[in-house]
Amino acid sequence: MKTDDLIRALAADARPVRSFRSTLALALVVGVVAAACVFTLRLSPRPHLLALLVEWRLVFKFAVTLSLVAAALVLALRLSQPGARVGRAARALLVPGLLLAAGVAAELVTTPASQWRHELVGRYAIYCTTLIPMIAAPALGALLLALRRGAPTHPTLAGAAAGLAAGGIAAALYALHCVDDSPLFFLTWYSIAVAAVTAVGALVGSRLLRW
Repeated sequence: MKTDDLIRALAADARPVRSFRSTLALALVVGVVAAACVFTLRLSPRPHLLALLVEWRLVFKFAVTLSLVAAALVLALRLSQPGARVGRAARALLVPGLLLAAGVAAELVTTPASQWRHELVGRYAIYCTTLIPMIAAPALGALLLALRRGAPTHPTLAGAAAGLAAGGIAAALYALHCVDDSPLFFLTWYSIAVAAVTAVGALVGSRLLRW
């Protein structure tokens, strides 16, 4: 069977799509649990975390990371289906982007300019950029293995979407520990860490997901 015929056959059959959704959901659960185990082995939630949830800057971190995970997973699902339209799924990434922009704008308005540099640098930038990829590793592996059960026609993009989701999962877990709550810090160091995981996902996906 020619590749084009195979793509059309897969796109026309809804059963593989339903099966793959279950596979991706299972991979998500396994990835989150495994990432949580890595987090538990290396870190712990910050003191008085529940009481701090009234602070908008802490809630902001979870809003951005969790919306990023949701959008990236939808994009990965679309990219795993030959012939599926990815435009709407890609536009979903605007949600965490807009939340991030709003948080940074609020920080700049409410924080004196003399403190901007201090808030951006924070106290634990090195830990952030090293621990987030470490926590993300098992989640990325689980998602990439799940994507192999699909039929991505753009393996590099599918791998990048898996990396983006895994990076978001790890960033949300790390936020449980991180005491650097400024959106300026989040924009800089969390973004670097998640971008690194995304790049690894794209690189591995370009080879692992090729068919």
